[in-house]
Formats: sequence, structure tokens, C-alpha cells
Amino acid sequence: MATYDTSAPAELLTGMRLARQTIGRGELVVIPTDTVYGVAADAFAPAAVARLLEAKGRERTAPPPVLIPGIPTLDALAEVVPDEVRALVARFWPGGLTVIVRARRTLDWDLGETRGTVALRMPSDPIALELLAETGPLAVSSANTTGEPAATTVAEAEAMLGDAVAVYLDAGPVGEGYADADPRSGSTIVDATGLESPNGKLRIVRHGVIADDEIVAIVGADRCA
Repeated sequence: MATYDTSAPAELLTGMRLARQTIGRGELVVIPTDTVYGVAADAFAPAAVARLLEAKGRERTAPPPVLIPGIPTLDALAEVVPDEVRALVARFWPGGLTVIVRARRTLDWDLGETRGTVALRMPSDPIALELLAETGPLAVSSANTTGEPAATTVAEAEAMLGDAVAVYLDAGPVGEGYADADPRSGSTIVDATGLESPNGKLRIVRHGVIADDEIVAIVGADRCA
């Protein structure tokens, strides 16, 4: 286990290099996001995803979301991207919105019992985005053990995950960009799979840092459950 202070240029370079190597080996890395710290694994390495779930004390019935570097990756991973989803990501990405969509059937991965869906988010943290640009999609869940508060500092993440994680990237306290919301609530999660049908609706499945009324303002009340 090693921790790197990303505010120090030399440690940032070393930490990012080792983080890439660690993910390539199928091991876990803790990274900052704009909401809370996340524990990350290669989304296309089933053993790494299983290691992530084990570190958190979660079952396959609780698959992790996937962080991506940009909207082109949304199109690459989603079978269908409804117009309402495009409007949402244009407004809230990068940032604290996670969108559940139908995953492409051709994807060779195993995130757990997803029922054919995937939860995608483009975070706004520059360290996370730089790493994602180099590694590709990462399975990322909040850096805490199940039942404990999400970590907003590396020290909190280390206290819960310890040696289960090989590399910790320390960017100081996170979540401070959401003055009107508790960053520990995490990203707002919406299930957009219902929008695939003409009369279907979007469901807000977790109330997070993006307020519900901001979602409704984009999608329209008639398209929200």
C-alpha cells in the first residue's frame, strides 16, 4: 500500500504512473472524484471487479458504476442513448450525475448482476479524468466499506480499506464544489432505461448532489416518474 500526494508534482507523476500499472495488473486504486473518494478497478477485468466488491464487502447483486472520460465513451458503452440523457449529460457532465442505461450486448465484461444495464458517470475531478483518459473505463465505487460513510479524505479511505488497495491518490478533501449538498450523498443516480419506450419515464433512484428539480427541469415533469 502506498499513498501519493497529488499536490506535489513529483509525487503526482509517480502516483499516476503506479496507478496505471496497478490497474493494469488487476489491483485496486483509490482516486479522488468531485463528490467522494472512489475505489477503482479495470471495468473489463472481472477478477479486478470481484476484488473491488470484496474490499467493500458487497455482493454481485450490487454492481459498481463505471466512470468514463467523456461523452464519446457513453455512446460506445450504451446500447441506446435517449435524447433526454443527451440533454442531461450536456448539462451535468462532467459532474455529479450517474446515468443508468442499457449496456451494449457486445461488451466483454462482468460487473456483477447488472440485468443488462450499466451506471455511467463522467466525473469533474482532473486527477480522475486524467487517469480515465489513460486507462479507459473504470469500475468505481465509493471508497468505504459497506455501511460506513463515504470517504471525503484519503485518510478516511485508508482507515476502511487498508491493504486491500495498492495505491491511494491523495488530492486533499473532495466534494467542496457542491456547497448546497452533502458530498457524502454521492452523485445523483437516474435510471434512464424507461425512456426507451414512448411513454416510459426516467426514475431518480438516488438523491445526490444534483437536486431532483434540476433533473426534472431538463427532462420534463411528464417524463419523470
